[in-house]
Amino acid sequence: MSNRIGIASDHGGKILKEKVSVFLRSQGWDVKDFGPSVQSQESVDYPDFAAMLGREVSSGSLPRGILICGTGIGMSIAANKISGIRATVVWDEFTAKVSRQHNDSNVLCLGERVLNHDRAIDFLSLWLEIPFEGGRHQNRVNKISQLERT
Repeated sequence: MSNRIGIASDHGGKILKEKVSVFLRSQGWDVKDFGPSVQSQESVDYPDFAAMLGREVSSGSLPRGILICGTGIGMSIAANKISGIRATVVWDEFTAKVSRQHNDSNVLCLGERVLNHDRAIDFLSLWLEIPFEGGRHQNRVNKISQLERT
């Protein structure tokens, strides 16, 4: 798997985005940051950033991405509107693990205001290392992809 990954947030996720970016780079990841800058005081709209990152993942330019907002929910909803994206909000080890094993999620959504930041990095680490199981789960992922065409 490629060591390239994208990351973006809205104004409610900038602090965690910066911590996650520093962690990823320390682990050898090539991080493409879609913004916003941690120094910016401007309020921004999360769908804009979810779209920028989601389109890169959907096109294959990036294998996976991370989106961060206050709860992770808004980013997940927005990203999942893009064909080929399987964005998931995680809140513990189990959800991080099965989102990869069973759903082949390609975008991880985290909530800066609802997760302990160190735990968020733990969930991210697990999400990055767990492979998709395929098998019976592949059929289900295929059915999700078919829904995009309806």
